[in-house]
Amino acid sequence: MSFTECQGWLPAGKRAAVCFNVDDIHPATSRDEFDAGGDLGRGALGNVERLLYGHPQLRVTLFVTPDWRLRRLVPTRRWLTRVPLLRERIHWAPLTPRGHFRVDRYPGFVAYLNALPRTDCALHGLNHAHPGPRMAVEFQQQSRGECGSLLQEAREIFETAGLRHVPGFAAPAWNTPPALCEALSDADFHFFASARDIDTPISGGARSAGSGLRGASLLQPMWIRGATHGDATHAPSGPQRLVHFTTNFQATSSIERARAIIEAGGLLSIKAHIFKFGGGVTMLDGLDGDYCDYLERLWSELEGDYGDALWWTTFAEIATRCRVTLS
Repeated sequence: MSFTECQGWLPAGKRAAVCFNVDDIHPATSRDEFDAGGDLGRGALGNVERLLYGHPQLRVTLFVTPDWRLRRLVPTRRWLTRVPLLRERIHWAPLTPRGHFRVDRYPGFVAYLNALPRTDCALHGLNHAHPGPRMAVEFQQQSRGECGSLLQEAREIFETAGLRHVPGFAAPAWNTPPALCEALSDADFHFFASARDIDTPISGGARSAGSGLRGASLLQPMWIRGATHGDATHAPSGPQRLVHFTTNFQATSSIERARAIIEAGGLLSIKAHIFKFGGGVTMLDGLDGDYCDYLERLWSELEGDYGDALWWTTFAEIATRCRVTLS
């Protein structure tokens, strides 16, 4: 895979940008293992509403899994996972039946998401599950064609549901192998998010070295493509125009880190997961009341210090600007 900087992605008069994104949205409710959006505004998505209505400049991208199947996020079939060969071929925890949380079966959930103001929806895998020890890492050794088939099925569920969505993708558990990148490009997705690095010190040339893709800019959107698409030293042309974004901030990050990203003229890319507790895990960036309090404080300080010099935007809007600038 090769990376190339997206030139001219910031509008004139803006010194930096802010995006806020939430993963793992699906119709599970508090009667299931955890509420991932199914309780609508009465539950976890009420925190998204709170932030939207409290900050009129904010825009949000919700990464929705079309047919979520993980019931637990930690292994429960312990003795089977010790059997050679078998351990790589079985799911390490029971799955929800196929189609149980398919979003086209939840019209109230879809209507709620469609009605949220200043909110984009985009794909977060198909079911967020895979056999073997990396049980939440949906895309691993699949071929380019297999990845393409999964993406097509996911998109068809969105279309059947009537869920408005943008041509973007967030990799389940951050992992985006080259075959998936190529399949995303084949299907004319405009952007995806894979790299997550909340530790590398901020500088203009900093590169991602955490989860997901490594070597991407920590601060800037970048074109990405595989070597099969030709000369890797030039920006992409034709349909293979895929923009990558790195997550560089979450609930455990300091306000000083956010300021450093702004001062460096970068994209402050803030991540949350829709639930804090569930499936046997605690999400450090789960969108609970405490995280909302912190984000409101952060955004108020940034607004006070930088005002109109900040571009409050979405991945989709930045990717569109990159594509227009390139053409």
